[in-house]
Amino acid sequence: MTFGVDRVLEDEQMMARAAWLYFVGGLNQEATANRLGITRARVNKLLSDARETGLVSITVNPADVGLLRVENALRDRFGLDFCICTPALGMDQRADESSAMLRDFAFHAVGAASAGHLRGHLAITERAVIGTGWGRTLQQMTRRIAGINAPRARFISLMGSLTANSSYNPFEVVHAFARATGGKGFVLPVPFIADSSADRDVLLSQRTVQQALEIARSTTVAYISIGELTEGSLLRQQNMISAPELAELRAAGAVGDTNGIFFDSEGHAVDHPLNQRTIALGFDDLRGANVVALVAGATKVHAACAFLKSGIAKGLIVDGDTALQLA
Repeated sequence: MTFGVDRVLEDEQMMARAAWLYFVGGLNQEATANRLGITRARVNKLLSDARETGLVSITVNPADVGLLRVENALRDRFGLDFCICTPALGMDQRADESSAMLRDFAFHAVGAASAGHLRGHLAITERAVIGTGWGRTLQQMTRRIAGINAPRARFISLMGSLTANSSYNPFEVVHAFARATGGKGFVLPVPFIADSSADRDVLLSQRTVQQALEIARSTTVAYISIGELTEGSLLRQQNMISAPELAELRAAGAVGDTNGIFFDSEGHAVDHPLNQRTIALGFDDLRGANVVALVAGATKVHAACAFLKSGIAKGLIVDGDTALQLA
């Protein structure tokens, strides 16, 4: 067991040294390999792992990516305080929008831009309280905030955190942020969706839940992602809602969700039993918060447009291809 721990530490130290020599020291991969006494192939793997784990974070000035006109148009259309668009791929719009390349690019791009926004917020807010949702965009965001020291920051999930075991569930997202920044993580220690509205009321009455909700209502900024209502959505892939429930929601007029709150084409919560079973910070509370909507992927255009009509979001961070369709 000791050998295993030592080996992990050795690998992490080697990764940090390779990253420093290459990204900070300016050595090429061959020189880095010679300095460390390892092969160039291993240096390449260490550098790749450094980016994937968040040890290395690359930032691009969003003012230089060429979508200022689109950002201004979206800000004016939806009454936003700010809008950040990542570069557009410029792919043929007839291409399959669910392709792995486009989907993954959007998550990575919006995650990186959102991490940059969070860095700025933490730099000017000493006792920041960061509200988080869940999903692949938030997961990518946690991997791109290396090098931040914010021991007084608090991170709180805005929804029930006992969901499927994955790296992008609310529990993992909150604690990944806390680990990366030295801050503290808090969660709503209840299921995302209760078995019944009566069960939801019982869970909400618990003292620990009320204490977590109190923190959630005090956020200085809240990052939430928008989900589409399709068979390919994260809610369906994680079996958090059934196929019949998906059909019922769509029949009730729902076009998307955020934090498990299902809304219609005008951004209003729909009348459906699932909205009475979800345990999350509701639209009334979100409306009074500093909410930043994260939108990654053109499949979410309709849902994103609907949510932005609600007026809840104060800011929007969106991938360029989706932004062009929203504008």
